[in-house]
Amino acid sequence: MTKLVSKSKPKSVVLVTVDCLRADHLGFMGYGKPTTPFLDSLAKESFVMRAALAAGAPTYFSLPSILASRYPLGLGREIVGIAPGEATLASALRSNGYATACFSAANPYISKAFGYNQGFEVFRDFLFLGNDENQEPSNGWKGRLNRRVAQASQQLGPVGAVYDELYFHYCQRRSGPPPTSLDELRRFPSADVLVNSASQWLESLGAQPFFLWLHLMDPHAPYYPADQAMAWTETAISPSHAKYLNSYWNRSDLSPSRLQHKKKEIVALYDAAVYWVDTQLSVLVQKLMSHQQWHDCVFAVTADHGEEFLDHGGRFHPPNRLNQELIHVPLVVRVPEGTALSSDLPFSLLDLAPTLLDAINLEVPTQFQGKSRWRHWARGEEWQDPCIAEAVSGCTNPCISNNRLHSRAMVVRQGRYKMHLDFRTAASQLFNLEADPHERFPIPDGEHSEVRKRLLSIAHNHIQHSVNQRDTLLRLRSKLRELQLQLPQSSEKPEYVLQ
Repeated sequence: MTKLVSKSKPKSVVLVTVDCLRADHLGFMGYGKPTTPFLDSLAKESFVMRAALAAGAPTYFSLPSILASRYPLGLGREIVGIAPGEATLASALRSNGYATACFSAANPYISKAFGYNQGFEVFRDFLFLGNDENQEPSNGWKGRLNRRVAQASQQLGPVGAVYDELYFHYCQRRSGPPPTSLDELRRFPSADVLVNSASQWLESLGAQPFFLWLHLMDPHAPYYPADQAMAWTETAISPSHAKYLNSYWNRSDLSPSRLQHKKKEIVALYDAAVYWVDTQLSVLVQKLMSHQQWHDCVFAVTADHGEEFLDHGGRFHPPNRLNQELIHVPLVVRVPEGTALSSDLPFSLLDLAPTLLDAINLEVPTQFQGKSRWRHWARGEEWQDPCIAEAVSGCTNPCISNNRLHSRAMVVRQGRYKMHLDFRTAASQLFNLEADPHERFPIPDGEHSEVRKRLLSIAHNHIQHSVNQRDTLLRLRSKLRELQLQLPQSSEKPEYVLQ
């Protein structure tokens, strides 16, 4: 049996969330490539939830559950981010005398505008420091003419496809001088930048307990890992070719079969970024050790969501469906004085914040919707509660208010069964994840009627509870914040939408 953490000395907490990190691309989760040697070693002395599930995707639907232990749509579909005054993991720790800091790698949805600075004494989001990759020359009369011709070509059948291909290569040639490194192409600061900033902050603390949150963006598209990380992969990809691959992978005019030809190289770039994250997490732990902070520190690593590589014909992580490649995430929690435990029980990230607070013997805010699993972990006990993930289907840009009012996307997972619910078509699909872990073969209608009835009842109760227990004050505060910030309401699609 695991010893419970002593109450005599406050334990610090480090939470690392990695954007787009699929569970099945880590070594200790069974991946065939050595992407995570450090995390593999850490997992041997940690609590590992092998069936951890994000409560939503993408980032703006997943992080409220991680930081505030609240379902993504718990305040209504039109509310995005952390509500003003909402209880969070950071606010709970700060109220208990903890120093708090967040370093986030320029994800625009993790910003003060969406309330993520609440509870943090130090909040650095690195926004407006990234690079832009222009895929086509858009200025001047030539650019305008090419766009008009491209639009007209869509009416020409096979001729239009030929034009699309020629225009793509034209854009590649006109996109500027060839890059000399991957670093100059990257949109987001790499993990070493954030770890260095966090290390400087840690040095200033002395003996004060602390909460440190890092949000790393290295595996996020466009896939430009640190130059040093490319030495790890056996696939030789130059900066120019990496730029070409990302542009190709982002094309909307190609079928999955055409894109399939580039998948291996795209995944190689992604895996190199995962390896770089793992390398920098090792550096962070070494810093904690050198500052005499490691042995009094709970260290948790997870992801906000996963990433799709044509698993179901799609790419990236749009909020249209909640397949396993998008919501199955890694979760490793190393606790001082604890022993290793690996569990295959479904674990919702909704339960992570209360579990971390319980693990260090702090009171869990009553507003949290999740449950602490710490006692289950410490005593090796099981739990049977279902996991629910939800999002607004098609909401690729939450800054456009109308996008938030599309139909709900939702899944219910209990045991080995997982049900997808499409509220737009009133359709449902049931999967047995033990027999079909990649969700290829939905169970035929008419079979497993009792399972369907049970999961539908769970979904119904969840929605009813969400509406009945909704905090109207937090909703109002969120709407007032949006009015004050005057978030963009244009119906036009921005040049780049971060999903």
